[in-house]
Amino acid sequence: MAWRIGVDIGGTFTDVALVDDATGEIGVAKAPTTPQDFAAGVLSALAQAMERYGVQAANVGLLAHATTVVTNALLEEKGARAAVIMTRGFRDVLELRRSARPDLYDLFQDAPAVLAPRRRRFEITERIGADAEIVIPLAEDEIDGLIEALKADKVEAVAVSLLFSFLNPAHEQRLGERLRAGLPGIPIYLSCEVLPEIKEFERASTTAVCAYVGPILASYLDRLVQATDALGLPPMYVMGSNGGVFEAAEGVAMPAMAVESGPAAGVVAAALAAAQCGRPDLLSFDMGGTTAKASLIQNGKYETTPEYEVGGGASANRWMNGTGHPIRVPVIDLAEVSAGGGSIAWVDAAGGLRVGPGSAGAEPGPVCYGRGGTEPTVTDCNLLLGYLDRSSLLAGEMEIDFDAAEAAITEKLAKPLGIDARAAAAAVIDIVNHAMAEALKIVSVERGHDPRDFTLAAFGGAGPLHAGALAEELGMAEVICPPIPGAFSALGLVGSDLQRDYVRTVYVTTDTADAAAMEAAFAELEAEGAAMLDRAGTPPERRAFQRTMDARYERQSYELSVPAASSFDADALATAAEAFHDRHRQTYGHDNRGEPVQIVSLRVSAIGKIPALAIRQEPQVGAEPVKGNRAVLFKGETLQAEILDRVKMPKGRTAKGPAVIESLESTILVPPGWQAEMDSDGYIRITGASA
Repeated sequence: MAWRIGVDIGGTFTDVALVDDATGEIGVAKAPTTPQDFAAGVLSALAQAMERYGVQAANVGLLAHATTVVTNALLEEKGARAAVIMTRGFRDVLELRRSARPDLYDLFQDAPAVLAPRRRRFEITERIGADAEIVIPLAEDEIDGLIEALKADKVEAVAVSLLFSFLNPAHEQRLGERLRAGLPGIPIYLSCEVLPEIKEFERASTTAVCAYVGPILASYLDRLVQATDALGLPPMYVMGSNGGVFEAAEGVAMPAMAVESGPAAGVVAAALAAAQCGRPDLLSFDMGGTTAKASLIQNGKYETTPEYEVGGGASANRWMNGTGHPIRVPVIDLAEVSAGGGSIAWVDAAGGLRVGPGSAGAEPGPVCYGRGGTEPTVTDCNLLLGYLDRSSLLAGEMEIDFDAAEAAITEKLAKPLGIDARAAAAAVIDIVNHAMAEALKIVSVERGHDPRDFTLAAFGGAGPLHAGALAEELGMAEVICPPIPGAFSALGLVGSDLQRDYVRTVYVTTDTADAAAMEAAFAELEAEGAAMLDRAGTPPERRAFQRTMDARYERQSYELSVPAASSFDADALATAAEAFHDRHRQTYGHDNRGEPVQIVSLRVSAIGKIPALAIRQEPQVGAEPVKGNRAVLFKGETLQAEILDRVKMPKGRTAKGPAVIESLESTILVPPGWQAEMDSDGYIRITGASA
């Protein structure tokens, strides 16, 4: 028997999902997240899961992990003591940024803090021209003094981003060679290795992000890899923001790849569900303890975007420019809002009810968890409305303090608002539902898609509780709740292919490009990817290479990604131009056919395929699923809801709303007028009157 294991760190719980390769049967375990030492929570949850299901280390064929270490270091501004080296005269590129601002009319807004303060931003004399020719030779005599200054400043990592190094890396490579020799043990990140791509600020920012988070990620992964190796487990993979996994060593070399590690795993899992359920068009909705994430899957595929912002205010404004630090790595296109089960509800000075962005997180957690929390959260409000079991969660493993939650909502919300506690709780749920509906609109309506044409896939610990209300607001007729929704993102980890992306700027137009030169550039990128797959031991029959291009009209400053042919010639150039026109029309509502298309960068995704994964959770045979009835509040009306045990629901068993379906790690709320039905694989399909 071979098992796949995925471990996902959430804001409140660390989830472990296990899958039996032979049968598709799944298991789940949850342990509290340990923010002071994430590795401790991971190892605790892993040990709990293996003991519960009798899994021996020798029988584990795949171990994958989604980490929040990179994201947290950026959000909390607790990264390494990093230095940046630029071409002389360009020391302040990171400070100057772009002109984009999240709020056009706020003249006093501050940009995110620069990852390396000015005293740790250095210059060196050199210059490469826009034609890749050397204009000013590298000043070798300045390097020794630079090394001494870096030592004196006790830097923990160095980022090097010289002008036009993506065209000619000679100066960067030589400087990197000297720095690595003079600063042993200090990681040196060169932009020509991290991101050999046009756009000076974005290239410098991506390289600086790597230096800022690299030592922290390396330390974390080293401790975790040593611990899992000691247990006899296989080499650990890490989830990347592009939807693929990579070896731990690859992550240390390119830490920016792990920025959206956890949310990416959830979208990959949703894509698996789309294929298994025959629903190729899905809106993925993942609501955990601190945030809610939305993404769109069309024809079974999710979109990635080559440009992303992290840190600063980007965690709450993923769709806005100027809120964080740009990174140019492929990231699954998603919208994220500060709306989770642990989001704190509060009344502002003007008497308005607000939810988030603050979260109770794992420590102390919601008031009802009895761990010292005093601020009412979304989870406390769901409890008060009857949607959650008022005595315990996690199948009885976690006792719930209903009275404490009610008291907190009464004192902090109901009294200031002049209403009763349940009305206040209902208002909180309405606010958080509206915020999450906006996230779903961002990835659908704002991308030119009608959400009514999609099925909503709801998961995360809190996702199935809110999915029915969101579907009603968006006019969607169907919701799919997969098995183990509270740990579903962890399943995405064990269904992800090994993947790393490579890029090179070419900067030509389709009517003047040399097709043979383009093919040669693609071949070089594929050779880099093949070397990575060699290191991972991926056999030739499981390898694949996907080509894309970033293209635009000549006077534009932004690009769209289009597919590229596996063998490039003149016909492929014409096909790519047509694909860009079509993509531009779909995205922006118009195209400029007849105008040359400029190809800015070539991209290759090197993929090591793993066997396809089918997810299955069979119910207990002959068991009675009905646990009783409970009063629930819907739109101001108290109704009696049937309470069912999910693992005891047989195939074809239906539950008419209002109903509550409970499982170990999540609770499904079926609104009045909706009906839930269990299928043979353990997926629950919830349909409304319009279905």
